[in-house]
Amino acid sequence: MAVHFETVKAQDDDIRLDRWFARHYPDLKNGQLQRLLRGKHIRVNGKKATTAQHLFAGDEIRIPPLTVSEKSDLPRDLSKADIDFMKSLVIYKDDDVIVLNKPAGLAVQGGSKTERHIDGMLDALRFGLSEKPHLVHRLDRDTSGVLVLGRTANAAAKLAEAFKSRQAHKIYWAVVVGKPKLLSGKIDAPLSKLSGAKGGEQMKIDFENGQRAQTLYRVVDSLGRKASWLELSPLTGRTHQLRVHAAEALNTPIIGDGKYGGERSFAVGIENNKKLHLHARAIRLPHPKSGILEVMAELPKHMLDTFSFLGFNVGEAGDSFDYFVKES
Repeated sequence: MAVHFETVKAQDDDIRLDRWFARHYPDLKNGQLQRLLRGKHIRVNGKKATTAQHLFAGDEIRIPPLTVSEKSDLPRDLSKADIDFMKSLVIYKDDDVIVLNKPAGLAVQGGSKTERHIDGMLDALRFGLSEKPHLVHRLDRDTSGVLVLGRTANAAAKLAEAFKSRQAHKIYWAVVVGKPKLLSGKIDAPLSKLSGAKGGEQMKIDFENGQRAQTLYRVVDSLGRKASWLELSPLTGRTHQLRVHAAEALNTPIIGDGKYGGERSFAVGIENNKKLHLHARAIRLPHPKSGILEVMAELPKHMLDTFSFLGFNVGEAGDSFDYFVKES
């Protein structure tokens, strides 16, 4: 193998050098990359390169002989059923962004016991581009609703920064057991991981050592004190934040959330009461190019059935973003 040169493409504009290598040479270990940089074997535009420097479209990267293979731009093999399924989830698409309505029960990323997941089927959503779209945030496996993807590396980086800097405003809908004492307010209850938790990651309210966790909420409707429809707007993004805040801070566990609500969460008389009733309803954030992107996702069938059973009307929510902007 010989030294060769690669030109940074438009979709990789303004990406860090180490992230460029992670994307195009995923088998190259970080330690190997560091040694190559220290030895000046990798250069950008003929000059010494550093891990954190940003690359821009048109930059020329000197690539020394490597023992790892370059990542292929060819789509991975997917069945027609998987391709059709993924395309059916798309609720918004432009040149830079794709938004999905993720179904409950489907993981966003893989794990030791998870073979089928959104990340593994993103090749179905290239829509003519040479690269597959990129994840910029996550939803829990059992949470349905709005999932935003960047169609290029540059768009993904800008979208990810919007989430990191809290410029992305999210609205969730939940059906809970019981009714909060206050019909609206702000939950300010820090969270930490529960030590020795069985069955995976589990969080708890911890005012001494927890990380800051804040959620705005309001009761949109209720059936007496048996069940309520909550609208939730997280101001922070802690693991399982809404589930813990609903169950522990408000004492109204989300229907189907056995992890935090126990048997009480399996509301008697409600069909599909073992399914989590938490849905990422809408999102508003800066578009990678210009303006504001606002997208809303329809409720999954099990929540629509529960709404119908309890007599809740989707139209009662009104403009959720305006309400929470006034309250925050």
